[in-house]
Amino acid sequence: MSIKTSGLHHVTAIGGDPQRNADFYLRTLGLRLVKTTVNFDDPGTYHLYYGDESGKPGSLMTFFPWRDAPSGTRGTGQATTTSFSVPPNSIGWWKDHLAEAGITTGRIANRDGEDVLTFDDPDGLRLALVAHPQGDPRDPWDNGHVPAEHAIRGLHSVTLSVAEEEATAEMFRELGLTFTGQDSNRLRFSAGEGGPGTIVDVLVTPDAPRGLVAAGTVHHVAWRAPDEQTQASWREELVDRGVNVTSILDRQYFRSIYFREPGGTLLEVATDAPGFAIDEPLLELGRALKLPPWLEPDREQIEHTLPKLNLPSENNPERA
Repeated sequence: MSIKTSGLHHVTAIGGDPQRNADFYLRTLGLRLVKTTVNFDDPGTYHLYYGDESGKPGSLMTFFPWRDAPSGTRGTGQATTTSFSVPPNSIGWWKDHLAEAGITTGRIANRDGEDVLTFDDPDGLRLALVAHPQGDPRDPWDNGHVPAEHAIRGLHSVTLSVAEEEATAEMFRELGLTFTGQDSNRLRFSAGEGGPGTIVDVLVTPDAPRGLVAAGTVHHVAWRAPDEQTQASWREELVDRGVNVTSILDRQYFRSIYFREPGGTLLEVATDAPGFAIDEPLLELGRALKLPPWLEPDREQIEHTLPKLNLPSENNPERA
């Protein structure tokens, strides 16, 4: 078995109003908008990428925000919680910070030795902040909204809800993840060396209703491939195992393949390269609307269709 992903690449969800989405993820959570582009399959809709300073794989949360999108329903066949990694001893600060922003949070819980704070974004997307006791060596985005000592380091994990565990667990083993433990109906798998940014929890809820993907739910979860050659090899291996996999698709900032795990969640394998600085300088990431070459002839119409976004100046600091 050659497939061995090193961890999460990004999580993509469906949002509602684009400005409200940007305000929350930039100002409340303190992430950086690293790319403003469109949904390549529906260019009348933004595709907003949030992450660390350069949008490194494993730091990314992305959105298709539709202003009038109907609300989805959490349930089986979905990623039902997206968790971000924060430093040890920061959960209390975040609870106060979110309360000041009008966000209701759950009680601080401890799971597998990690402090966990759960809450919903303005569209009802279930999120969590997780503090690993050994910390997270990744650098945060240094912005004016969240102090660096408390700032998000990147993705921590995703939780998938399934009706049955066996086939989903086997799929993650096929992707090179290792089963690391079970707590009641929650199974944990980790990629690579483990730790924040590598984890998927599989929550087995046989009596839960099937989820409906719309605003406030996750569209897909992406795992890392180091390069295009490896991705192509993995795709062949998945096809040989009977998995229905898309062709390799050009997403400009990475190459992608998509398939569903047996429980129903849409998964992606995305390449680490070429990254978000391919079409604009690092200090200007996210500032301008970027379109792939095949959509450039329609730029005027697309810009007319998309609502204007007001971004905080901290997203593009003037640094030497």
